[in-house]
Amino acid sequence: MPSRISPLQISAYTATSAVGVGKEAHADALAHSRSGLRANDFGEAPLPTWIGRVDGLEDVRLPESAAFWDCRNNRLAWLGLQADGFLEAVAAARQKYGATRIALVLGTSTASIGETELAYTQLDADGNFPPDQRRAAVHTPHSLAMFVQQVLGIDGPSETISTACSSSAKVFASAERLIRLGLADAAVVGGADTLCGSVLFGFNSLELVSTEPCRPFDADRKGISLGEAAGFALVERVQAGDGAALLLGYGEASDAHHMSTPHPEGLGAERALDDALARAGLSADAIDYINMHGTASQKNDEVEGALVARRFPARTHASSTKGFMGHTLGAAGIVEAVVCLLAIERGLMPGTVNTRTLDEGFGPQIKLEPAKGEVRYALSNSFGFGGNNCALVFGKAVNA
Repeated sequence: MPSRISPLQISAYTATSAVGVGKEAHADALAHSRSGLRANDFGEAPLPTWIGRVDGLEDVRLPESAAFWDCRNNRLAWLGLQADGFLEAVAAARQKYGATRIALVLGTSTASIGETELAYTQLDADGNFPPDQRRAAVHTPHSLAMFVQQVLGIDGPSETISTACSSSAKVFASAERLIRLGLADAAVVGGADTLCGSVLFGFNSLELVSTEPCRPFDADRKGISLGEAAGFALVERVQAGDGAALLLGYGEASDAHHMSTPHPEGLGAERALDDALARAGLSADAIDYINMHGTASQKNDEVEGALVARRFPARTHASSTKGFMGHTLGAAGIVEAVVCLLAIERGLMPGTVNTRTLDEGFGPQIKLEPAKGEVRYALSNSFGFGGNNCALVFGKAVNA
């Protein structure tokens, strides 16, 4: 088992999704069980499904100095960065540590592929992209990180993590290692993923997409609702008297059972859980709230529901928030980490919206209604294709 780590302070954080921009919008939606899902209106020939679409994204304009990077994914990242004083928090960290000492670790699944799809519909007679689409750096998986690094004015180590739906959960693990090894004094972590044809039609081809709003852990669940989101957090070594929450532990495991189906016994998911608890120095019964991966697919919910039922006491409050903003793929990890941080900061434990009747195979931990109460420790599960699993443990700061 891994050794206990020194906690990292979460100095600032924010999220943008279908329920709104910033922490207040998310806290209000979670408290009132208000879903942001809507009938699919994305693309010229929308699939009959429900999505978590961010309103107004088409009208967002990047700063003139960053116009080169324009695409839906980078516009969403820019919208998200402006919320909750996050730009100002990073500017203060840059002043404190220097631009070269702040790392950037972002997760994404599709990056700017939506812009590449558009470019392929605009080929000229010779099969070339039009002049305004000949932006090689934009049509790469690292586009998001290069854009964010420029607008934040930081120049430390920069990583893009793309491990499907665990991408922006694993950013916390990478940041901890960079700081522990002395390669950075602080890190901006997060991720962004936007809706595009490859995502909608790709998941539909796997027969995973529901024609109705997703119902995680429901006895009659019919599949996922896709969404788009962005989220960011500033992490650094613990500063006396600052911060409301801490990163206490993380666990990563790749069971490689199947390209798109989880291990039937949750082997990798449980290994990630055990490692996260070990690094945090906690037992499972210390966890007050669990944000479950809970996609509403048959197999994911079956495996995760069984894992939570056998490892946690009945009093633990667990829920899936996919019914609020949809499955945001590479951004799911950071957005659901934000949900955990809000739970710790505000004592708010969300329910599982849209779900009507829990599958009888799941335990009493999964709650349909929100609840209020002290959250000292929160766990976030993120499970990706190929068995790329990550678990994060957050805790309340001593001074909070």
